[in-house]
Amino acid sequence: MTTLSTLNKFKKDGVKFTCLTCYDAMFARMMDNAQIDTILIGDSLGMVVQGHDSTLPVSVDDMAYHTANIARSNKHALILADLPFMSYVTLPDAVANSRKLMQAGAHVIKIEGGSELCDLVKTLAQAGTPTCVHLGLTPQSVNVFGGYKIQGRGDAAAEKLLTDAKAVVEAGAALLVLECVPAELAKAVTEAVAVPVIGIGAGADTDGQVLVMHDMLGMVHGRVPRFVHDFLTDERNSAGSIEGAFALYQQSVRDGSFPTEQHQFS
Repeated sequence: MTTLSTLNKFKKDGVKFTCLTCYDAMFARMMDNAQIDTILIGDSLGMVVQGHDSTLPVSVDDMAYHTANIARSNKHALILADLPFMSYVTLPDAVANSRKLMQAGAHVIKIEGGSELCDLVKTLAQAGTPTCVHLGLTPQSVNVFGGYKIQGRGDAAAEKLLTDAKAVVEAGAALLVLECVPAELAKAVTEAVAVPVIGIGAGADTDGQVLVMHDMLGMVHGRVPRFVHDFLTDERNSAGSIEGAFALYQQSVRDGSFPTEQHQFS
């Protein structure tokens, strides 16, 4: 069973690890067979499962339902679960909603933001609830950003992101996610903090990689994000199966063949 201690040892030893989003029991079993290291029940389910055009409509009950689906089928992976939009604005709400997801089977609670989360991170850590803080392009803030845009470009923006990362780790965050930030900045953050850092569109120098499951299976409508690779149709997936795609992703992250320069931003 993968634990936070496992991921910390991976970081210390320079072993890259995997994360995939997952929303139901069957896919969780296949990820289990492929030995995917961590599973994220992402609020991305709002877009890929529920048909919304953003993550904002997803509820805590939605997240708890899908988290329980995964927990019943998972034996290997560390389970991360998103607290959805506006569910952690106040400390009482955050604590109550984190409890709901942990009781559904999550091992780590993922939240989006920066240094403003420090009090929440500290409170949850003291209550025995590890947190993963998501920095960079945070989809719950899409209306603030004015769309899905690269974050951390320019000296001031980069310095703020690095400062936020250090602050939340000092407050007790157990993991970080960096989404759509320049590879050089992601490397600097990864080297600056003691906890494992998971990247998506953040280059090859983070400790782990995460992709939305549907994206890495080629189930993308419209423009394919730069950081996505289709592992289902990859010629190295000799079985041509979904489970084979998961295994190839695991192997590619571990051996450093994914991501490449074409999947990152500068």
